[in-house]
Amino acid sequence: MTTVKRSEINRIIRESEAFMRGHGYILPPFAHWTPEEMKARGSEIAGITGASLGWDITDFGLGDFAATGLILFTVRNGRFEDLKRGRGMLYAEKAMISRKDQVTPMHRHDLKAEDIINRGGGTLVLELYGDTDGACDRSKGVTVATDGIVRTIAPGERLRLAPGESVTLIPGDWHAFWGEGGDVFVAEVSTVNDDATDNVFEDPAVTRFSGIEEDEAPFRLLVSDYRTWLG
Repeated sequence: MTTVKRSEINRIIRESEAFMRGHGYILPPFAHWTPEEMKARGSEIAGITGASLGWDITDFGLGDFAATGLILFTVRNGRFEDLKRGRGMLYAEKAMISRKDQVTPMHRHDLKAEDIINRGGGTLVLELYGDTDGACDRSKGVTVATDGIVRTIAPGERLRLAPGESVTLIPGDWHAFWGEGGDVFVAEVSTVNDDATDNVFEDPAVTRFSGIEEDEAPFRLLVSDYRTWLG
């Protein structure tokens, strides 16, 4: 696995906070807690760490964040146990930044249905394919809803979402996406999210989380840091 320098992660988080704020989005208080503040809160933050809420910066294990990467902040998230019971907190929400020409690689989800929403900035471009026996079928298109309008998308057709527009993807819809014309502030509203188990990538070299080279102290912890830094 390749690694991302902690200094680079720190810089990205600072830039991301400013970018989201510039689009009128205010992150919850825990987004701004230092590692020391989080540790001092002890069991009080079990609902945050247990649901993997917080910052997530990934290059998908490919070593070139500018070309292949994503910035995420998980704001809220339920649990799969509730989803299986059909009651309780069955939903999740993320704030994300898809930078200009920065690709989130082709993948699907087994369980998660999601609305991907362009909240501002450039155009969000999605490349979509259907599924055959769990594999990306590049001969098969998909049927999706864009803001309630059902559309049939040909294999590999690029769906372009302007600010304010959205698409609903169901489990098995293969998708990759990136910003066009500028960085894009993206929202995701979905059923319960588990990034550790519910992302299936077309390219087996892709991994969901990045390794980290600790060249300086963390400015904010990532969700992947919680076990190591907080115990």
